Amino acid sequence: MEATPEQLERKKKKEEKVQLQSKKKSRREEEEKVVEEEEDYRDPLTPSGQKKRLSAIMPKNYKPSNVEKCWYEWWEASGFFVADANSSKPPFVILLPPPNVTGNLHLGHALTAAIQDTMIRWKRMSGFNALWVPGLDHAGIATQVVVEKKLMRDRRSTRHDLGREKFVSEVWKWKHEHGGNILKQLRRLGASLDWSREVDKIDIKERKFLNIPGYDKQVEFGVLTSFAYPIEGGLDEIVVSTTRVETMLGDTAIAVHPGDERYSHLHGKFANHPFNGRKLPIICDAILVDPSFGTGAITPAHDQDDFKAGKRHSLEFIVIFTDDGKINDNGGAEFSGMPRFEAREAVKEALKKKGLYRGAENNEMHLGLCSRSNDVVEPMLKPQWFVNCDSLAKQALQAATDGENPKLEFIPKQFLAEWKRLSHVFAFVSHQWLGNIQDWCISRQLWWGHRIPAWYVTLEDDAEKDFGVYNDHWVVGRNEEEALAEASQKFSGKKFDISQDPDVLDTWFSSGLFPLSVLGWPDDTDDLRTFYPTSVLETGHDILFFWVARMVMLGIQLGGDVPFRKVFLHPMVRDAHGRKMSKSLGNVIDPLEVIDGISLEGLHKRLEEGNLDQKELVVAKAGQKQDFPNGIAECGTDALRFALVSYTAQSDKINLDIQRVVGYRQWCNKLWNAVRFAMSKFDTDYSAAIDFNLETMPFSCKWILSVLNKAISKVVSALDSYELSYAASTVYSWWQYQFCDVFIEAIKPYFAGDDPAFAFERSSAQDTLWVCLDNGLRLLHPFMPFVTEELWQRLPPVRGHTRKESIVTSEYPSAADAWTNEEVEYEMDLIESTVKCLRSLRAEVFEDRKNERLPAFAFCKMRAVADILTSHNFEILTLAKNLSSIQIACKSLNYQVADGNYSSIKYLLWPLVLGEFRIECKVHRTVLIISRVVAPPPPSLKTYTWPPFPFPSSYLYMQRCHIQIIQVRRNEEIGVLLSGEDAPPAGCAFENVNENLAVYLKAGEKVNAEVELVKMRNKMDEIQKQQEKLEKKINAAGYKEKVPPEIQDKDTEKLSKLVQEMELFEKESERLEGEKSL
Repeated sequence: MEATPEQLERKKKKEEKVQLQSKKKSRREEEEKVVEEEEDYRDPLTPSGQKKRLSAIMPKNYKPSNVEKCWYEWWEASGFFVADANSSKPPFVILLPPPNVTGNLHLGHALTAAIQDTMIRWKRMSGFNALWVPGLDHAGIATQVVVEKKLMRDRRSTRHDLGREKFVSEVWKWKHEHGGNILKQLRRLGASLDWSREVDKIDIKERKFLNIPGYDKQVEFGVLTSFAYPIEGGLDEIVVSTTRVETMLGDTAIAVHPGDERYSHLHGKFANHPFNGRKLPIICDAILVDPSFGTGAITPAHDQDDFKAGKRHSLEFIVIFTDDGKINDNGGAEFSGMPRFEAREAVKEALKKKGLYRGAENNEMHLGLCSRSNDVVEPMLKPQWFVNCDSLAKQALQAATDGENPKLEFIPKQFLAEWKRLSHVFAFVSHQWLGNIQDWCISRQLWWGHRIPAWYVTLEDDAEKDFGVYNDHWVVGRNEEEALAEASQKFSGKKFDISQDPDVLDTWFSSGLFPLSVLGWPDDTDDLRTFYPTSVLETGHDILFFWVARMVMLGIQLGGDVPFRKVFLHPMVRDAHGRKMSKSLGNVIDPLEVIDGISLEGLHKRLEEGNLDQKELVVAKAGQKQDFPNGIAECGTDALRFALVSYTAQSDKINLDIQRVVGYRQWCNKLWNAVRFAMSKFDTDYSAAIDFNLETMPFSCKWILSVLNKAISKVVSALDSYELSYAASTVYSWWQYQFCDVFIEAIKPYFAGDDPAFAFERSSAQDTLWVCLDNGLRLLHPFMPFVTEELWQRLPPVRGHTRKESIVTSEYPSAADAWTNEEVEYEMDLIESTVKCLRSLRAEVFEDRKNERLPAFAFCKMRAVADILTSHNFEILTLAKNLSSIQIACKSLNYQVADGNYSSIKYLLWPLVLGEFRIECKVHRTVLIISRVVAPPPPSLKTYTWPPFPFPSSYLYMQRCHIQIIQVRRNEEIGVLLSGEDAPPAGCAFENVNENLAVYLKAGEKVNAEVELVKMRNKMDEIQKQQEKLEKKINAAGYKEKVPPEIQDKDTEKLSKLVQEMELFEKESERLEGEKSL
């Protein structure tokens, strides 16, 4: 029975519904599968401080933010960074130069962290009891100024309104906030510091009006004011001039030049002070007074030159200012309490009223302005604490210069000269010799910092009760209890009170004690006995004397030895244009902005939140837009660290280009994918076998282990000598150019299928891959800690061994002599050179046929070279890619040599040793050098065969010998052509590999003989120039007498290679000329 239309319609709808449901189900299953796959690639959530939980499947791409999370918290919680004072391991100690607490870290700090962490991780992995001590500079002046500004902005109050105790409490709040930011940044940079030891260490040309803080009206500067002092008796006057007329309230004498006849009648007389009646002696001083200027009023308490004059003439020192810049009682009741610049105008008016004002004129002057407050800085006599540096400086100088093995070494050595030459940080005058330094003032009139440990004793029977008036009333102690005890002994039987000096220690003094104080000094602690002196101080050369010299002086004096054995000084970081980092230029970069990435808008926002004025903000934004038009890409910590360390080869400054950091981030992705490829070749149940038979391993496996061994030796040697840039480039080169570019490509055919013919090679390649990954990641770890930990944790286990818990505590690789194979390395070098030339030919001539498989030909002058290429046909075809075949030929050579005596056969033998020869000769005196190993002189008559083993003839030559050639004949087997041809076929593109080898790619009519000839002639011209230059050098007068024999040998070898290369090009030109004429 046929279905009705309605039934057919219902059936159709039902089928469509089933199909739709089926599609939905398939889509849902597909989505669930995708989600499941995404889950496999996603790291599970890791609780804070626990070991990172990795995804089941290694993600396809490297993402820094994913890789770098969780590891540091686990490292720190596991105590991997903690040093043990009771350990039997040899100590290695570094101090972190304390960053300033008032701001965030910049890229200069990141450079310090990267260098120091590289060193400490390497030493920790190398079996040392590695201690890296963290520090944070309390930055006395900077911190106090910042907090005072904040108080004024937020509360309209000063530190005096709060009082010392509450103000210091506010500073601590600020410190915890901003110091915490710095500590977070250090952790993000991977700095493996021992946080259990965290400590704090605490010109104007003419008249001009300036805005000065605290004054409503502008203040006039650049003015020389003249006024008269009446001479005692009222019959004469003497006119003096000054730029600071208010300081005349503290004048105690008037000076004239002894040779100035204008004032000779006043010698020994007195002038009267117009405001207080003080008698001012008129004295002669040729040092202070310039005769062309005339006279000089002396205010010993408020001018450096007047201070010295006051000492010379035993004058009274009268301070007329309070600490907050107001006139004190010594200035007289008329002016007392006035701010200094208001007093300036008041004194002028008072002088005019007394008829003593004599006018004003423009005067060029140097005006000191505080960089933090913009207030005027002027001298004022204050009691200060000083350190006599004479003996300290001599000891510091001797530590670096005495004997062949001084206690203190500078790296780079050029800074030893700076150590000897400069000492301006200890003196008021810059650029003095270290042997002539002045006393070091260590007290600062601040509230924030380490307070001076000195107390002033006020006796009940003292005539004057002002604080500090008697110099012999001071006692010192580590605390008030000790000070009281000393005062009781010093002033026995007297009643007294004591008050601590309100000043604080100079920040650099506190910093100078850092190597001692962090280890428990002055107590005799286990840490001090184990870790002092420290191993190396790494810092910027800009604080060589601000900090380094002070640590050395105090360390020797108080610790009995230099505080560190080596001083490693890194370059200063500049931007890509070589400019200093400056907020006003907009080129100051927060390391986290490079690690996490930031948009241009984000960079602008940071500037807007700063304290730049509007003009500076416009300039800074324009600079950011020029340098970072698209912002800064996410680079990650590892890439930033590696870039910074790689830059350290530059001696004095680093022109940091962020794009270089981006390049290393891309390289991290290549590293990630290389390891991911290797992991895909390990079976599910694979466990590494590290005991293998090197002799039976595939050629490429022998080679990668040999070059890995060489890389390990170079990296360790470079780190030992603090050549961090070379160490970084060496490990990079091994990973990039040997492991990734060659080894991985060479072994891919082993894993192309389950071909049983490759079973042994496949197994060997797996074990070699594991060994390379394990050693390579450990070798790279100090430079790139995060990605290496993540990848190392994914490696399969070792058969019969228990691995360390973390790469942090694993052993740093060491060279294994058994892995070294110079012959294999030489053969692979030849293979790589051949492959490189074949690839170059394809890219240059056959760019449009890059996927076409072409036949190749190799033409050799030496049988040994031909043998190498023939035995490694598999590697050449694998690495060159897209070759259909490679045929290898060895060219016969015919030379005629006459008998005769030769005083030197160096030039004669070079062409002879291109092939294999049997040379019978009578030897009178011979030195035979084979691969730079000198053989003993042979007997007087012997038969030689060159080469005695398959090695390039360029390593073989005879030197300084006198022989008689008896017979030269070629081995019969040399005439065999391995490819069956004596010349490459027509239509080939040519490339010269070296003096013994040329390669060709067959292209038919594709090759333009005329174009190839032009290229060849250009190369021949270049070879000719090099040859002529070298011949000129060799034939120069005195060459044989003055140039060392080993250099002569190298020049001879190089000349021979050039001659042979020219011969190859000449013959190839002849071939192309022949093709051109067809």
